[in-house]
Order: sequence, then structure tokens, then C-alpha cells
Amino acid sequence: MGGAVGLGAVLAACGGSGSKDSAASGSRSADAGPWKFRDDRGQSAEAKSVPKNIVAFTGVAAALHDYGIEVKAVFGPTRTKDGKADVQAGDLDISKVEILGNVWGEFNVEKYAALGPELLVTAMWEKDALWYVPDQSKDKILKLAPSVALWAARTTIPKAIQRHEDLAASLGADVGAAGVVAAKTRFEKAAARLRAAAKSKPEIKVMIGSASQDLFYVSLAKMSADTLYFQELGVGFVEPKVDEAGFFENLSWENVDKYAADIIMMDNRSSALQPDALTSKPTWAQLPAVKAGQVIPRTTEPIYSYDKCAPILEDLAKAIEDAKKVA
Repeated sequence: MGGAVGLGAVLAACGGSGSKDSAASGSRSADAGPWKFRDDRGQSAEAKSVPKNIVAFTGVAAALHDYGIEVKAVFGPTRTKDGKADVQAGDLDISKVEILGNVWGEFNVEKYAALGPELLVTAMWEKDALWYVPDQSKDKILKLAPSVALWAARTTIPKAIQRHEDLAASLGADVGAAGVVAAKTRFEKAAARLRAAAKSKPEIKVMIGSASQDLFYVSLAKMSADTLYFQELGVGFVEPKVDEAGFFENLSWENVDKYAADIIMMDNRSSALQPDALTSKPTWAQLPAVKAGQVIPRTTEPIYSYDKCAPILEDLAKAIEDAKKVA
């Protein structure tokens, strides 16, 4: 599947080259201006003063929240069918933000305009493709406020966190606050633990999976910020034959046993089928990792703050520490 639209649709339903690590171009003191920030497209967003009316992709809004920056509205998976906060909303109080769109392709441009937006922020999985900003209304949306896009692919968790922290700092966050410092310390300890776990059990092979009713997707570790970082820390991954977009291989349920894996990390997003919904798939039940109870959730779209990423590393470290060689 080629192109940003195709890739985005599949990534959203299941689940760029190198990150740009330039620092924020400006930060504020109180409400001083002007404001400027260079994003991962290499574009500079500018305003006469620090933006207050911020609209962001849900996961980015959740990261900004962890740094003390609140948004007025969000778009992307925010509320589940039962009315609860989606996993990508993190600690956001979803009752206090306007939801402009909750699913792929949905973005209420009229509501967005009525908010008087001063900044739009989202993720980027392919160069210049704005995550959950519909192509058909993108031009209208981008005319209403400056925009910032931050890499979610082909970067690593630490680099992605740093870029979100850069943005938060430019918007007035105190990135030296005690809570932020403590979360960073926990993250660094978790990274050391994961590195040690991977080194102690080099034989353990991990598969990155995502399920739909008809297909099972096996992802290539180096394409996403989380799994590329895990790979850098020494975790061994199944390497699928990826499609032309480069992110994952599509397998029919009859061929789900194509790759041998000791641990399966399953996409935790609400758009993907979860393991308890796969009991009717006989080929799934026969996988060695499933039989051994070595299936764990994967936070496919991490919230890029130290607070949210530290537990991700801790959970994978524990899974490897406890894992048995089964495949």
C-alpha cells in the first residue's frame, strides 16, 4: 500500500527517514512573545505571542498535559464506544476538551474555526503527512492557524520525548519541575533494566503484532519509535517481509504461524482486536507464545513524556525477564 493516505488508513485501522532533533527556536517567560518553533518537517510555526488556544492530536495533547500544557480541543482516538477515555488520551480529562474527531477521517473544521485556534499540533508517520488531519480538508485546516508536526516513526522514544519536551518548553512548561525530573530518572532506570534483560536472554525473540478480523499484521521494529529503541537496547525482534510502505507484513490467519516468536507484543489501540477477542481463531491459539501466556500489550502510539514511556520499558523488561524460550 503506497502513499500517506494508504499508510495512514492502515496504521490507524491496525496497528519518515530520521528524526529532526533541532531544539525549540524560542521559549517564553510568562506571556512574552513573539513565539517560534521549528518542527520535524523543518517548518517554523510563528505567532506574535505564545499560543494559548491549542488544538492537538489526542496523543500529543496527552504528552503536553504531562508537562502542564493544556489544549482546548483534540482530534483522534479520544473516547471509546462506552464513553471512557481511549488509551491514547492518557491522563487527559476528556470531559474538558472539545473533540473535533474521534476516528480516522473525522475532523470538524467548523468547530475548529469557531475555537479561534492559535496552534495545531500532531504526529507524523510519513514525511509531511499530518496524522489524523484529513487530506480532503487539510488545506482549510492549515489556513486557520500555525501547525507543528513531530515524528512518531523512524525516530526513537528518547528523541521523540525530547521533541515533545522542546515544544512544551516553548509553550511555557517548566521542564525542570520535580515531577518531570523524577519521571526522567525512572525512565532511565527502566531503559537500563530493559537493556540488562535483553542481554541476559538474547535467545528470546519478540514479534510485534496487530490483529483485525481478516488479517494479522507483523511490524518491522526499526520503523517505529518504540520498537526501534527497544532494538537499540538489545531486544531481538522477528523481521517480517514488509509491504511497500515499509511498516508491516500482512498475514492471513491461516499463515499467522509464519514466524517463530517467544513473546508477542499486541497493538493495544482501540482500533485493533485484542487477544481476548481472538479465541475463535484456532491458529492464534496454537502459537507457542500464546500457549505459554507470553502475550503482552504494545503501546503502539506512545504518549511521548517520560511519565508515560517509563512503564512501557518496565513492562517489556519484566516480560523478557520472565519469558521462557518456546519457539
